[in-house]
Amino acid sequence: MSLIDPRAIIDPSARLADDVVVGPWSIIGPDVEIGEGTVLGPHVIIKGPTRIGRDNRIYQFASLGEDTPDRKYKGEPTRLVIGDHNIIREGVTMHRGTIQDRDETTVGDHNLIMAYAHIGHDSVVGDHCILVNNVALAGHVHIGDWAILSGYTLVHQFCHIGAHSFAAMGSAIGKDVPAYVTVSGNPAEARSMNFEGMRRRGFSSEVMHALRNAYRTVYRRGLTVEAALEELAEDAGAFEEVALFRQTILNSTRGITR
Repeated sequence: MSLIDPRAIIDPSARLADDVVVGPWSIIGPDVEIGEGTVLGPHVIIKGPTRIGRDNRIYQFASLGEDTPDRKYKGEPTRLVIGDHNIIREGVTMHRGTIQDRDETTVGDHNLIMAYAHIGHDSVVGDHCILVNNVALAGHVHIGDWAILSGYTLVHQFCHIGAHSFAAMGSAIGKDVPAYVTVSGNPAEARSMNFEGMRRRGFSSEVMHALRNAYRTVYRRGLTVEAALEELAEDAGAFEEVALFRQTILNSTRGITR
């Protein structure tokens, strides 16, 4: 029995692995490649150039690889690249990149992208991230590994969200969020670190204690960012997690959420 429903429309040039499942009324355009074990529900639309890896599950009404509405986009053949083992729920939208930035919108592996979330052009989503219902990423946003964005979180263009960070429901993020930091509010403010997430992922008490001290240095002692980073240099040499926290602050171009 065919794994492709006869009511689906698939361009002859699209390249699908032999075991890809395509539901009824889905449309797959030219220059689309889909890897082994991926399952598409009904009414999924994929426009190329788009590359989708293996063992992904894509639910109904998702629209992947469409042109970006960015006004500078003039029809160039930019890309959407999605990795492996992702769950992409109902109504998710992901736009391709622009030649003015990366040429590519990129989603890594093992991510859960929940209903009606949007990933804008040239954005990068790492691995093991969760974007809850109605999260919206503007263009050029970078999301680090293991980050969780709760429902209705909005992220301004060019913001970087650090690994293992957490945004509470309805956060409006307009500045960079350092690794491990928890934010909430509109505009978003730093509240603490994502210690619950760290515990679930097996971080040691020693590492979490070092990160707690690092957070206090940056956020609670009234230091300038530059002075705080100087104080963190020693612990950054002893703990790679503190080094990552410090580096995400050093790398910030928009300023950090405080």
